[in-house]
Amino acid sequence: MIIKDFADNDLYKFTTMFAIQKLYPKAMVKYKFINRGKTVFPEGFAEEFRKEIDAMKDLQLSDEMEAYIRKQCYFFDPVFVDFLKGYRFNPNEVCVKQAGGKLDVTIEGYWYRTVLWEVPLMAIICELYYKMIGAKPINVKEIAIKKAGEFKKIGAEYSEFGTRRRFSFSVQEEVIQMLKEYSGSFFKGTSNLYFAYKHNLIPVGTHPHEWFMYHGAIYGYRVANEMGLEAWVDVYQGSLGTALADTYTSDVFFRSFSLKHAKLFDGIRTDSGDPIEFTNKALDFYRIHKIDPRTKTIVYSDALNLNMVRKIRKYVNGQIHDVYGIGTFLTNDVGVKPLNIVIKISHAKENPEKEYLPTIKLTDAKLKNTGNDQEIELCKRVLNIK
Repeated sequence: MIIKDFADNDLYKFTTMFAIQKLYPKAMVKYKFINRGKTVFPEGFAEEFRKEIDAMKDLQLSDEMEAYIRKQCYFFDPVFVDFLKGYRFNPNEVCVKQAGGKLDVTIEGYWYRTVLWEVPLMAIICELYYKMIGAKPINVKEIAIKKAGEFKKIGAEYSEFGTRRRFSFSVQEEVIQMLKEYSGSFFKGTSNLYFAYKHNLIPVGTHPHEWFMYHGAIYGYRVANEMGLEAWVDVYQGSLGTALADTYTSDVFFRSFSLKHAKLFDGIRTDSGDPIEFTNKALDFYRIHKIDPRTKTIVYSDALNLNMVRKIRKYVNGQIHDVYGIGTFLTNDVGVKPLNIVIKISHAKENPEKEYLPTIKLTDAKLKNTGNDQEIELCKRVLNIK
């Protein structure tokens, strides 16, 4: 069994789950697996994957993790933690098919329930794939120690975001141990709730693209960013104050990011496009609104490596607080080709009686756009995106 603990998942899935329950408890969604790298899966993969999914039905929040969440995740209501204690994964929400080397995975159900599937399913797909092709990780400890030392030299504050595309659970844990030991105070935490608990780290995360994708599909693309941010503030009242800026391109985001939002949110996260260009946009925005950028934070999280972090750090040069969320480069740099896969929300509806509406994502990198072409073109016309 690959996923052995209920909390082996990223914090942002739980924070989004809580917000969904508070505001959109009847919403339903569909998710779809997207194989960006065109990986060919071995024969019998779907059957083994199905076994892993079915085994997750028995996972439950441990008493120790419950106590940890109540203490560490102060932004959750007690009743939500009670709900997590009783939550069980329903494997019937996940459909898996395989034709030759092509894998098809869909998820459907109430949004507040299905939101937890994405991260563990991706982690299973990666680890199971490497297991079935006989791949072995090499130099895990040595590579992690070297990287930890380099991040420390650069002076970069960073967190580990690599659960979804890790080589394996054991590799992720060994990497985290080395980062903590050899980066000292520059290593700030992990997105993985289980590892944060086990290794006494800060669990890191706020909201994902799907939060804004839902608002765009249901309420319209012109108001998606503003409504998504307002809804987040309604739930968290200023906690978890990092706004994701690129669901419908960062240019559109900054058009709807008001002075109110700029003061309410501690910072912004970019997950696509040129990080230097984004930095300039953020600096211009804050300065125009008479806000000292040095009091705000940018979280850079798009396919980062040491060279990119060096480049960004050199350019930022103290103009704004820069921090880094680093995923696959940390948890799957062990001598194999990382899988280029995602699971994204594809449809949404307000309640079971409504018809599904397509959801899309338009980032600052066209290759990361998701959704059907007609809806993407509609969104571009509505938002005047060239």
